[in-house]
Amino acid sequence: MTTSIKAVRRMPVWAKVLSAVVLVFVLLLAGLRLAVLPGLGDIFGEETNDRSGPALLESIQDMSRYEAASGNFQIVVDLEKDTKYLPDAIKGTRVLYVGAGTVDSYVDLGKIAKDDVTVNEDRTTATLRLPHAALGKPSLNPDRSYAVSKQRGIFDRITDLFSDNPNDEQAVQKLAVRHIGDAAKESGLTARAEENTTSMLKGLLASLGFTTVTVTYGT
Repeated sequence: MTTSIKAVRRMPVWAKVLSAVVLVFVLLLAGLRLAVLPGLGDIFGEETNDRSGPALLESIQDMSRYEAASGNFQIVVDLEKDTKYLPDAIKGTRVLYVGAGTVDSYVDLGKIAKDDVTVNEDRTTATLRLPHAALGKPSLNPDRSYAVSKQRGIFDRITDLFSDNPNDEQAVQKLAVRHIGDAAKESGLTARAEENTTSMLKGLLASLGFTTVTVTYGT
């Protein structure tokens, strides 16, 4: 024991400083990985630089859709994954996620055929037959969507230390989009879109001198 203490005391100053520096860096790296030392980026003056290249235009598509209505939806996704014969504290995940998104409803005016529009000789009466309104794809709003809580077993936490796995986040986002799409189908959004389209066309044709405008929907 005496020999060991003397060896430590005889350690050069530069060796002591080097050991201290190494220890500090090890602690900092561990803290960054385990997220137990928040705000270190501010202490060291961390900067974020966007070095992305310019966006490239791949194609342009002419749109003939009249976006007649838009619905805002919100869903709380409770996604749990269990493992047989193991308790959740050992292996398992559960994520509570608030998903907020929009669904647009439109009428495709590009599908109107020549026979779908009838105008009298005096150009005072018009009859239009349009396709039924349809729903667009649900769009998740990242600014209003967030994870409320994430519960993970010990094995899952250890795995996260060595890999960044976005599967759980993607799974709840896809589930939120699916639920929002299902809710849009039951919301009466297409009926509202057809009402708005009818009002728009009647107002437009009235400004052109038409006194009677009839709009119907169907194939």
